[in-house]
Amino acid sequence: MKGNEKLLLGWREWLALPELGIHRIKAKIDTGARTSALHTFGVEPYEREGVLHVRFWVHPLQRVDSVEICCEARVLDRRTVRDSGGHEEERYVIRTRVQVARACWPIEVTLTDRDSMGFRMLLGRTAIRRRYLVDPGKSYLADHEGTR
Repeated sequence: MKGNEKLLLGWREWLALPELGIHRIKAKIDTGARTSALHTFGVEPYEREGVLHVRFWVHPLQRVDSVEICCEARVLDRRTVRDSGGHEEERYVIRTRVQVARACWPIEVTLTDRDSMGFRMLLGRTAIRRRYLVDPGKSYLADHEGTR
């Protein structure tokens, strides 16, 4: 990438959340969503040395419930989030690193039940701001090995 030239992402991409042990998850790149969201279930808040943490489980593969990953993270915040249907929900917010191809950087992610949704992860506009442009007519422009 030269100077301030931005790479392109498609409307859906493979990415990883290495700090959570999620090595591959299909995400919808959603410029309409400010914050990224991850499908979780079995969310259990707990304190460690006076700091709020959360344990949760993830089904990283769409339409596959037999693969589960147990994750833990420090809670950054709790926020009321309005979904595309206008419904409000209070969600835990964590900070973790996202990897798209060879690039890896910290993002904020809300934890929510997305089981009925087509994608287990949304990568919101704050996470990709100043890094990527999105081509809504293309998919998988950033290959998993980062050879693009």
